[in-house]
Amino acid sequence: MSETTRTDAARAEAARAEAARAGSTHALTDAQRRAVHELMRVSPVADELGRRFAAAGHELHLVGGSVRDALLGRLGDDLDFTTDARPEETLRIIDGWAEAVWTTGQEFGTIGLARKGLRIEVTTFRADAYDRVSRNPIVQYGDNLVDDLRRRDFAVNAMAVSVPGHEFTDPYGGLTDLAERVLRTPGAPEESFADDPLRMLRAARFAAQLQFTVAAEVRAAMTAMAGDLARITAERIRDEFVKLMCGADPITGLRLLVDTGLAETFLPEVTGLKLEIDEHAQHKDVYEHTLIVVRNAIGHESDGPDFTLRMAALMHDVGKPATKAVGPDGGVSFHHHEVVGARLTKQRMKALKFPKDVISDVSELVMLHLRFYGYGRGEWTDSAVRRYVTDAGPLLSRLHSLTRSDVTTRNRRKAAQLAADYDALEARIARIAAEEDLARVRPDLDGNAIMELLGVPPGPLVGRAWRHLKELRLERGPLDRDEAEAELLRWAAAEGLTKP
Repeated sequence: MSETTRTDAARAEAARAEAARAGSTHALTDAQRRAVHELMRVSPVADELGRRFAAAGHELHLVGGSVRDALLGRLGDDLDFTTDARPEETLRIIDGWAEAVWTTGQEFGTIGLARKGLRIEVTTFRADAYDRVSRNPIVQYGDNLVDDLRRRDFAVNAMAVSVPGHEFTDPYGGLTDLAERVLRTPGAPEESFADDPLRMLRAARFAAQLQFTVAAEVRAAMTAMAGDLARITAERIRDEFVKLMCGADPITGLRLLVDTGLAETFLPEVTGLKLEIDEHAQHKDVYEHTLIVVRNAIGHESDGPDFTLRMAALMHDVGKPATKAVGPDGGVSFHHHEVVGARLTKQRMKALKFPKDVISDVSELVMLHLRFYGYGRGEWTDSAVRRYVTDAGPLLSRLHSLTRSDVTTRNRRKAAQLAADYDALEARIARIAAEEDLARVRPDLDGNAIMELLGVPPGPLVGRAWRHLKELRLERGPLDRDEAEAELLRWAAAEGLTKP
C-alpha cells in the first residue's frame, strides 16, 4: 500500500469513526436498549462486579462478543469484561467474592473467575504491538477503552457497556454493522490482518456462525493476504475451523475460505475438489456436490452440531482428483477414491493437530462411505451385513447419515430408489441385530477357551485362532459351543497344530 493510499485510508477511517462516535449515544433503538438492560437483569452479577471495581477506583465494561450476543438475543453463560485495572489489582478486587479463580491467562492480562453459574473473564485494557513475523502479540497494557476496542477483530465485537452505569460505547460503528449483519474491521483490514492473520479465518467463522456478510474491502484484503495465514500455528487454525464447521451455516464459511484462497493454505484438498469439467468427459461438480452433502449431513443431526459427521461429509470425495480417469467411452471414474480420500484426510487432520480419535473416526467414515452401493442389486448376504455393521462399529449411525447425505442426484426416481434401498438395509441390520446382538460381534469361544481346547499358552497363536473364529462368526452367524469347538479343532489341524 502506498503512503498516499495509506493516508487516505486513515482519513476515511477517522471520519467514519468520528461519525460513529458522534451518533453512538443516539444509535440504540428502544428494542436495543431493552436488550442491554435485559442483559443486566438476567446477569445481576455484572453490576455487582462493576460496583466492586468502581469502589476501587477502576472502570469495568462488558465488551466484545458478550455485547454483540446480548444485542442478538443469544447471550450465553460466558461474559467478557475489560478494565483499566492491572491483573494483580483485579485479583485483589475479586478476592473473597469469586467462587473460583483461574490465572492461566494472567500473563496476557486476563483473570478468569466463576460466580453464580457464570464464567467471567476480566482483561486489562490492551494496546498490543505486533512485529508481524511472530505468531503472538507483544502484550502491552493500554490506558483507555476506545484504543482497546480498536485492537479488536471486527466492529461488531468492538462495542462495550459500562457496569454499573450501563453506558454504551461504540466508537467504530459496530451497532450499524450489526443491524446490517456485515463484518468490517475497526481500522483498515490490511492493518488488522497484518497484525493477526487468524482474523481472516475468524471472518469466515463469523460468517458461518452469525450468518453475516463480509464487507467487500475485508474480503479483498483476505484474498490479497491469504498466504499470511501460514504464520499462524496449526492449533489456532484448527480451533477456528472447528467453530466454523459447527456454525449455523458452514457452507457460507467454506465458500469464503475457498474463494479467498485461505483454504489453499491449510485445507487444499477442498480447493482441489473444483475439478475441470470438459465437454467430452462431463461429470457432476465435485465441489458443489460436497457442499450439498455437508448441508444434507446437518439435516441428519439430532443433538446439535456433529463435527465428525460434518468433517467426513466435507472430506468424503477428496480422493477424487487423484483417481479421476476417463474411459474409452468418455465416462469418468474415480476408482478407489475412498481409499485415497481416507489417507488424505488422515494426513491433513494430523497436520492440523486434531486428536487421534477424531482423525480415526473421520478417516474411517471416508473409507466406508461407498460400502453401501451395490446393496440394491441384491448382492449382499447376511455375512456382508454383519461385516458392514462390525466395520462401522460405533460409527454406524454416522455412516447411515453420511451415506444418505451423499445422495445428491436430481433424478427423483434414482434418489427415491437409493433411499428405499438404504431403508431396506437399515431394516435388515435391525432384524439381524435383534437376532444376533450385532453390536458385540465376538467369536463363540473366548481366549481362555481357545487355550484350554488347544492346550497352548497365551501368545500370537491364540490371537490367530480368535480372528479365525471371528471371521467364521461374521460369515455364518452364531455357532453353538460344540460347533465352535469343532471348527477350532479343524482350523488347528489345517494349521498343523495338535493338542499335546
